[in-house]
Amino acid sequence: MDKTELKLRTKSFGLRVLKLVRSLPRDVPGKVVAQQLTRSALSVGANYRSACRGRSRAEFLAKLGVVLEEADESAHWLEIVAEDGMLSKAKVSALMQEANELTAIFFAATKTTRQTSLPKS
Repeated sequence: MDKTELKLRTKSFGLRVLKLVRSLPRDVPGKVVAQQLTRSALSVGANYRSACRGRSRAEFLAKLGVVLEEADESAHWLEIVAEDGMLSKAKVSALMQEANELTAIFFAATKTTRQTSLPKS
């Protein structure tokens, strides 16, 4: 998967989360989770785009770390939605899988970038 495809995938993830968030209950817990989930999910794509524009390997790695954190946080909030029963697990499962896959992708990318940026002795 190249940078362009990953940019599209992260944007699509954010858009799919927006659709899901519109289905959450409008009570206090639903609103809190909706806000947190929206912020973290949209941040995945925004920060990945920013990472791609990094001026150095160190800047790219730092921003990639943020992307990893936000993808993992999104997975957390999706788990909360399902486990609390705000929405059915069936309705949330595809997005949970995507959040976990994105987390794995960015974990691997972070690890690879760190390994390739170490000075050779």
